Amino acid sequence: MITQIEDYFARGCGRCARFDTPDCSTRAWAAGLAALRRLCLQAGLEEHVKWGHPCYVHAGRNIAIIGAFRDDFRLSFFDAALMKDPQGVLERQGPNTQHADMIRFTSNAAVDRLASAIGAYLAEAKGYAEAGIKPPGPRRTWSCPKNWSRRWTQTRSWPRPFTPSHRDAGKAMSSTWQARSRPKPASPGSRNFATGSSPARARPSDSDRRQSARRRQNRSSNRFK
Repeated sequence: MITQIEDYFARGCGRCARFDTPDCSTRAWAAGLAALRRLCLQAGLEEHVKWGHPCYVHAGRNIAIIGAFRDDFRLSFFDAALMKDPQGVLERQGPNTQHADMIRFTSNAAVDRLASAIGAYLAEAKGYAEAGIKPPGPRRTWSCPKNWSRRWTQTRSWPRPFTPSHRDAGKAMSSTWQARSRPKPASPGSRNFATGSSPARARPSDSDRRQSARRRQNRSSNRFK
């Protein structure tokens, strides 16, 4: 990609393999590109190289840029949403372009025929840059799925978050949690973990020991059946 402005008009933009060859698009439209450059400089614009193309700046804002293609060459305006286009010469770059932002030329002689319109459009763009006027943001539309729309309608009646009622509820929950997390006093029959001692238990009688032995024997015999 080029960095010097003269290289564009003499050799091309340097963005493809046709750079500095007779097949470069800048060679086919050399006369028309030179005429566009002359009109931009006569309008008092500063000339820079951006994205490998001649870009014309005023008041710190990009005004227009020149580009050459196989079938045409173009003068594109950056703030096209502000342009009034009284002569109807602006076209869209493609089907997805929101605003008509370029003047398309299919012959070198077309630049001289539209010289007055080009000068007026450049002066209009300069005025917006000097006044600090910027184009409005893009208009974007989107469709909400039916289930989302239904749920949104239902939730719109919900109370707003972080209201006093929500704060009070949060305090109540916090106090309840703290009360639950406090250690409970030991019951009389529970083990005392501080001393490691446990309450005294009654010693089983002989009959209780015999019953426990019979239960263990029955369990072991049923296990191996």
